[in-house]
Amino acid sequence: MGQNPSGWCAYTDAGNGHPPETKGARTMRATLDKLISGTGLLLAVILLVAGGLLTWASSFTGSQVHDQLAMQDITMPAKANLETKAQHDALDKYAGQKLTTGPQAKAFADHYILVHMNAASGNRTYEEVSGEFLQLSDAEKASPDGQKLGQLRQTLFMGNTLRGLLLYGYAFATIGTIAGYAAIVSFVGAGLLLVLGIIGLIHAKRARESAAVAVAKVGSPTTV
Repeated sequence: MGQNPSGWCAYTDAGNGHPPETKGARTMRATLDKLISGTGLLLAVILLVAGGLLTWASSFTGSQVHDQLAMQDITMPAKANLETKAQHDALDKYAGQKLTTGPQAKAFADHYILVHMNAASGNRTYEEVSGEFLQLSDAEKASPDGQKLGQLRQTLFMGNTLRGLLLYGYAFATIGTIAGYAAIVSFVGAGLLLVLGIIGLIHAKRARESAAVAVAKVGSPTTV
């Protein structure tokens, strides 16, 4: 039997009929694995930092909303003081509680304060009542009807102010809740990237070791 006419090694990789993977190819694959794994680990660190900040934001917002609402010392209305089905649906679960949360604030603002404002004004807005009052002459403003309209104007102004503050509290509480969910997603994503990054580094190490073993086994071209 003569020498292989092609001058190329006759040995194959694991007997599968294909030429063995070169050291350069395995080294390149290992380097690529390390690069991708390193990027994943960096992203995991970034997500961990983001998760920590989002957790702090959620906790801070929640505590501030609770403290500011608690300072108002508002007690949610009892069931006996509610009149409509919509009020009962929105407020029964909070009946008699201290108002300290965003959802409570929104329910109280939209289904209690606003209902009483509309009942007092005949569904007119503050702007409409205020416009009517400002059009009165000084003598008309001093009359009983004018004074009543002025009191209604003041009531609506105070009601709108309180509703606005309560709804701001609800908005910030909602932002805090979203931040809390985003923190959970960040931590989960960081955990997945961390696991994948470690697996990638292990794979890169094995690829380098495999390349070293392959090079060690390579001898001079075989003859047939």
